Amino acid sequence: MRLTKLPITASIFLGLQLAVTTRAENKSASGDAGRTLNAFFDTEWNYAMEENPTRASSLGDRRWNDRWPDRSLEAIRKDEEHTTAALARLSKIDRAQLSPADQLNYDLFKKDLETEIEGFKFRTYLMPINQRGGLQTLDELGDRLRFETVKDYEDWIARLRSLPALVEQEMALMREGARTHVMWPKIVLNRVPAQIDKQLVAKPEDSPFYKPLKKFPDAIPNGDRERLAKSASEAIAAGVLPSFQKLRKYFGDEYLPAAFDQVGVWQMPQGAEFYAYLARRHTTTTLTPQQIHEKGLSEVARIHTEMQTIMEKVGFQGTLPEFFTKLRTDPQFFYKTPEELLEAYRALTKRIDPNLVKVFKTLPRTPYGVTPIPDKIAPDTTTAYYNQPAADGSRAGLYFVNLYKPETRPKWEMMALSLHESVPGHHLQIALAQELGDIPKFRRYGGYTAFVEGWGLYAESLGQDMGLYDDPYSKFGQLTYEMWRAVRLVVDTGMHQMKWDRQRAINFFMENAPKAENDIVNEIDRYISMPGQALAYKIGELKIKELRDRARREIGEGFDLREFHDAVLLSGAVPLDVLERNIDTWIASKKTASKPK
Repeated sequence: MRLTKLPITASIFLGLQLAVTTRAENKSASGDAGRTLNAFFDTEWNYAMEENPTRASSLGDRRWNDRWPDRSLEAIRKDEEHTTAALARLSKIDRAQLSPADQLNYDLFKKDLETEIEGFKFRTYLMPINQRGGLQTLDELGDRLRFETVKDYEDWIARLRSLPALVEQEMALMREGARTHVMWPKIVLNRVPAQIDKQLVAKPEDSPFYKPLKKFPDAIPNGDRERLAKSASEAIAAGVLPSFQKLRKYFGDEYLPAAFDQVGVWQMPQGAEFYAYLARRHTTTTLTPQQIHEKGLSEVARIHTEMQTIMEKVGFQGTLPEFFTKLRTDPQFFYKTPEELLEAYRALTKRIDPNLVKVFKTLPRTPYGVTPIPDKIAPDTTTAYYNQPAADGSRAGLYFVNLYKPETRPKWEMMALSLHESVPGHHLQIALAQELGDIPKFRRYGGYTAFVEGWGLYAESLGQDMGLYDDPYSKFGQLTYEMWRAVRLVVDTGMHQMKWDRQRAINFFMENAPKAENDIVNEIDRYISMPGQALAYKIGELKIKELRDRARREIGEGFDLREFHDAVLLSGAVPLDVLERNIDTWIASKKTASKPK
């Protein structure tokens, strides 16, 4: 994909002139305040990268590639103090002296700091491990790094040598979490021992952490290769393997038995307050869990009606639950092997790409690829996910697909899933954000769940605009995925606020969507260990659709869907109230431009 280049017409040229003038005026208006603010952002970004070296590495910042984060309680306390001090320093900058663009950046960063500080009391750092990741999946960092020089390998080996210290720190957090009842329920933690077991290999060379040492660039001499391989083997044998053996014993003997038997954060200290906080944080709204629950029930009822229409269109004689059973079990809807399934996903994305120009003016330059979810976590994770590109352009975006049990991965869901995770969903939105020009790094490489995931769900509906739902079953797949996100509003609030048990949540999901039971169970377990996050998708999508309808209604014949998408995306990810202000401003500008001169 390439950035779409627009012709320089007189009107566009005038727009460019105005943009340049506005930027110049903004800088003039900002003066010392603007320079101080941007220096503050740079300082805080560097602090965040140094304190989170694995995230820095993932973004392509190699300055701290030889270390893990410090996860001691003392380091966490100092980080909280730093965050509080950062808010005080930011508040000393005179917002009134900033340009409009910098005022937005100021407001967003201030809100982020305030939200983070509000969450300190819930001590979420005491829950560092669950079935979706933790110490047992740290080796996956190696797949996101560049190994081009001797130093790259030496940095990785330094991380291997210091891994035992990180394991000790995280176990100390887990012990405190068990003591204070800040931990995940037993049902999701039950999956972790088998994941740890995959780290307990017979010889160092079989360790997932050794994977980068199995292939060297041609530029690295044989002598260095032998030395590096030997050093890695020794580090794994002396530290990595014993640490995971210690973690496995502690986890099985002490941590797991201390976990909650029931599900839901309502069991934790300040549980109801914690969940209300998570709902606000993830949706960037003031909606209460009860309001979200009711919105979910309303959406479930609406989508049911649309599903019934498709069922009648394909001539199915029976009830909707019986149709769900057919979709879950009929062999015509499944590939037989993981290899066939992967090839089909890759073919599907090639079909999507050329249709993007129907609904987008601006496309990202950064490419993306389709790759399997690692075998060791595939049984315990969801159907697919996306990893963003490296900030330095050294790694493309990656759309990960689950090939475990292809007989549970129906063909009819693949189009909607691909539209969400690759383009025009996550890859298009995130890559565009990374390619934006003059915005601070915390915005370029960060995001708001309601915007990012709301856009991903909205992107699924764009298959209709691009002519990609030509098969009624794939259209039913899109409705299934929309229903899935509506169901989330009900079951997430159900478990964490209303004390639903896990089986009730599974049953509600099974009754309202034809996704395979294996997927549904993994999804429910995800909501158990990521409370509130799943609320963001539907809330964000509903807001984007509401704004699209408003723009179409108020602009009338001059409405251009491609321009609307630029208005949504080209300011980067923002909270939903800011998005609404942006779109209202764009609508007003379009209406002004259309008035007779």
